[in-house]
Amino acid sequence: MTMTATQFKQQNLERLLRYVKIYTTSDPNSQTVPSSPQQFDLLHLLRDEVSEMGLTDIHLDERGFLFATLPATTDKPLPVLGLLAHVDTSPDFNGKNVKPQIIDFYNGEDILLKGSGHTLSPRQFSSLEGLIGHTLVTTDGTSLLGSDDKSGIAIILSAVEYLLANPQIPHGKIRIGFTTDEEIGCGTDNFDVQLFGADVAYTLDGGPLGEVQCESFNADSATVTLIGRSVHPGYAKGKMINAFERACEFQQSLPPHLTPATSSDRQGYLMLHDIKGEIEQCQLHYILRSFDRQELAQLGEYLMQTMAKMQEKYGENCGSVEIHEQYRNMNEIIQSHPYLMDIPQKAMIKQGITPKLEPIRGGTDGSRLSFMGLPTPNLFTGGENFHGRFEFVSVDTMSQATAVLIHIAEMFTEFAE
Repeated sequence: MTMTATQFKQQNLERLLRYVKIYTTSDPNSQTVPSSPQQFDLLHLLRDEVSEMGLTDIHLDERGFLFATLPATTDKPLPVLGLLAHVDTSPDFNGKNVKPQIIDFYNGEDILLKGSGHTLSPRQFSSLEGLIGHTLVTTDGTSLLGSDDKSGIAIILSAVEYLLANPQIPHGKIRIGFTTDEEIGCGTDNFDVQLFGADVAYTLDGGPLGEVQCESFNADSATVTLIGRSVHPGYAKGKMINAFERACEFQQSLPPHLTPATSSDRQGYLMLHDIKGEIEQCQLHYILRSFDRQELAQLGEYLMQTMAKMQEKYGENCGSVEIHEQYRNMNEIIQSHPYLMDIPQKAMIKQGITPKLEPIRGGTDGSRLSFMGLPTPNLFTGGENFHGRFEFVSVDTMSQATAVLIHIAEMFTEFAE
């Protein structure tokens, strides 16, 4: 059986449209696992799909991990390959009632997002200029799209379906995994690496054509608590301590050049992500990001030093800083497995794609999985502008990613350690 690029496109488009219409936003304030019950709506659908395909060892547990197996077509001893994507979408923007727009043969002009009146324009998003002639899927402007990471799910299943239909293609055992809560940093908290049973893996959670990512940020979070005293404002002189004002003072005392808006490439940043509280207590929630562990530690030290100065000024009990580890740069692990980077690059070149070895200015499930014993680089899916109304994906690029996955599976028989 020979499958054309057009057939890949149609399969990926149908799958993507089916998946993005299912509401799966994760909830950072939830204490449940997974964080939101609606993620199971997609997981149940995917369980049925992989069963109908003929995959084996299908397992969906109460924590939201769906695993399945594509059996090997060769007796050659090979590492078990894992392919992973996440079902949840970001809580940073509306994920309900997604109404995708299909742009056939994009002409390079502005795209009207018909639900909101916003415009997706190459003047603001220059990467669109390289996608003329592609089939694009956009939002209608009232929600995010959910290409992050439902395009990854579609790509994996289209590749698996092709391999099932073409058993003459040699490949080892492949494990498929769909996870929850990646967008809130909890996607691998309960991931059972031994149960998954892969030796190495790839997440399909990247962006533009050709991305191969083996390096992520080191990441911490921090909670800064400022303590106040509430008194009737009419009689507050000399008595009231406004925790909001103390919080503003704290933020303004930090170095101004370390924000996401002033950093790029390999520069780290310190970002005020959320503010919650009242006059008696206010909490500032920060995220700290750097490719270098030493720089990450320095970002945390800025917070500690700023609090120390406030404690010197207002007293030791005026506030506190708590820093928590989130994930570490996966390159520390993946660099010991160079074939994990060689294989996708060779597969892309075989497809006429120029590989782009770029670090992720963020993290994926692979960032934590790599340190849990499952080295996991990240590959492109064709999506861009994630987490907002201007999100879009090229279905043509999804189809190229599908072909790359098929080549990776075959080339593992030649290049794996």
